[in-house]
Amino acid sequence: MKAVIAISLFVTLLTGCAQKPAFENLADGTCTGAQVELINQHISGQIDALAKRDWKQAYSFASGDFQERVGIDQFIAIIESQYAMLINNQGYQFNQCDIAAGMIMQEVGVRSGEEVFNLSYRLSVNGSTLGVEAAVINGVADQLNASENT
Repeated sequence: MKAVIAISLFVTLLTGCAQKPAFENLADGTCTGAQVELINQHISGQIDALAKRDWKQAYSFASGDFQERVGIDQFIAIIESQYAMLINNQGYQFNQCDIAAGMIMQEVGVRSGEEVFNLSYRLSVNGSTLGVEAAVINGVADQLNASENT
């Protein structure tokens, strides 16, 4: 019995080691399911931290390059002045995710007040680490005309 458990554990460990990281080969096109899951977790972490006004945590989701260019005080000022919908969000939904030229573009609908803000998040990958480079507001729609967000 112990031998069977040991062999099962060994096979499981080998199988885990054989899996390629989700961001090892960033090919242009639509994000894979594994990539989408990790990207959505990363963006959710930042949005949820912003909603709690946990600035240090939210800032930690930014890429290293972003953090070199923008200090945390400037980050806070940008979020409060231009992205209040992230602080005051009442839910968000992930839409299309694409990869082009080594960058990830994730579309996110953010519900805030009576409106849904359509944002494009641009993320980079450094090794296996995701980092938010930017978020751009592409448009705003009335909640009545927008699909239900989670």
